Amino acid sequence: MDRAQRAGRIGYEAVSMSRVQYRDRRWDAAHRGVAGYAWSAFFVRGRGASALAHRLLAAAAVTARPLEDGLFNTQLGTAGPRVAFLHGLFGQGKNWTTIAKGLSGSARVTLLDLPNHGRSPWTDHFSYAEMARLVADLLRAEGGPEQWAVVGHSMGGKVAMTLALLHRELVERLCVVDVSPVPTRQTGEFATFVRGMRAIDLETLTDRKVADTRLAGYVSDPAIRSFLLQNLRRESSPSGAGWRWQMNLELLGAHLDEVGAWPEPDVQPYEGPVLWLAGATSRYIRPEYAVAMRALFPRTQLVTIKGAGHWVHSEQPQVFLATMRRFLGQ
Repeated sequence: MDRAQRAGRIGYEAVSMSRVQYRDRRWDAAHRGVAGYAWSAFFVRGRGASALAHRLLAAAAVTARPLEDGLFNTQLGTAGPRVAFLHGLFGQGKNWTTIAKGLSGSARVTLLDLPNHGRSPWTDHFSYAEMARLVADLLRAEGGPEQWAVVGHSMGGKVAMTLALLHRELVERLCVVDVSPVPTRQTGEFATFVRGMRAIDLETLTDRKVADTRLAGYVSDPAIRSFLLQNLRRESSPSGAGWRWQMNLELLGAHLDEVGAWPEPDVQPYEGPVLWLAGATSRYIRPEYAVAMRALFPRTQLVTIKGAGHWVHSEQPQVFLATMRRFLGQ
């Protein structure tokens, strides 16, 4: 069977708030506890995101720190496998806090701010290979020779895939959330986000409510506006208080084509287990992308979560957390 034929065998299964079920293909039985190619299912209770977040507040202590001049990161948990979470475009490591707290009782979790985002340094160019190198530097500094489970959403998913291909000795297993190793066609909505954020006059801005009102003319969804406005910071200086964007809006906005691209490395496939996790209503995952995914990641399986779009982990945190625990063998 050739590579394209193998790619076409990727399993597509839908999951709901009450049940997560998927095809287990060639995953390490020691971690999965089931035979290869067997059906596996687990159940979660159907509670809302707010209840889940409340229940997780008693999780392990959080340590946040930069790695000298490297990436800002937050650590949760003191024992268990190492797990790194990589956020998407305009996000921050803290976007994963609810999921991380849910895992921190039995895993050592690291949340990263990727370059040009959050409290990490800015660069003068955009490069997935360079971002993967900086992530690799941090993982080596934190874990030495230990391997990691790496989870990446959207842009962070492309960083995670690049990391697994270029620094495979660091990656024990990989979870790619709602993105594929293909050029992304849906960058238009992010261009609208950029136009909306640029339309906010930071010099005359008085408060966040005004910023939200201004942004609403471009972004109708209040949850997405809240996500974008988490990057808006008011800071004091010798000349007085003022507003600024914490992420590098100019660079990211000018390089959306590069963000959506996929510069496929000329390397051998990554042979570790890969979970490809998609939102059922998202446009970023399509059946025809399975060929590209399987070509680079032959031990791939797909789980599709019902009731979720592109922001799977925030829209269906219960199912996402249960899937992560299963993926990690917890």
